[in-house]
Amino acid sequence: MNRIIIILLLLSQISFAQTVNRIEWNFPRNEELKEKNLVTEYNQFDFSKIWTFTENNNVLGIIGEDHQRLKIKLISVKKNSNNPNEYFVTGKSYVKGTICDFSGTINLTEIKELKEMHFGVDDEYADKGIKSQGILIADYEFKENTEQKHSGIFKGKLHSKWYLNSENKIEYDKIEFISDGYLNNAFVGIWKSYSTGKEKICNWADYRIPITNRDFDIGAGEFSPSEKYYEKGWENYQKAWLYGNETAKKEELNEWWK
Repeated sequence: MNRIIIILLLLSQISFAQTVNRIEWNFPRNEELKEKNLVTEYNQFDFSKIWTFTENNNVLGIIGEDHQRLKIKLISVKKNSNNPNEYFVTGKSYVKGTICDFSGTINLTEIKELKEMHFGVDDEYADKGIKSQGILIADYEFKENTEQKHSGIFKGKLHSKWYLNSENKIEYDKIEFISDGYLNNAFVGIWKSYSTGKEKICNWADYRIPITNRDFDIGAGEFSPSEKYYEKGWENYQKAWLYGNETAKKEELNEWWK
């Protein structure tokens, strides 16, 4: 009997670890990507709309080792007409009731295509004329307004999934959305305070949060913050989407950046 219990515990730990790994970095592995960096070849395309595609209540973030809730809204993203790899960004951040304006840039450094394209459940996208799929890697730096309280700089790496449609336009790749641990537009880096110079880990993405404590996201198919982190701004999220509290939903859907 004890042996069976031990085996079950080991299996559950393995399953949990695998789920955590998917959540941390659910992107194509290097062996699934073509080796060549095609950033120059893709200069003709505009990636700007993939970063504003997702409804803001599904953009989830943390700041600091204690995983305080961070809300981020990219309000506008425009391609630099003089530098095809640079995009100008404006937006707002929200932490513990403090809202700050920010502006900055996203600079593409790598674009790699998948060796074999994926077309979703039952190949539902197989006849859509998709020409290529892949990921992009970029550097980002967003500077908050120095005149606002508790402001600083967001800086790090961005990973995004995209595909090129039949009309030669870049689209947000949501084809594998139903897979466990799906995330996109993963911003991974730090936030540095203007006043103190102190740096904090700061990660956000669409639908799941990359690189978090193992006990933070306890959801299997969907994001679900542990009760341990409720006091860090996550209780209302659970009330809204796990328990269906209408008041909490209204707060989650509030357009706080307006």
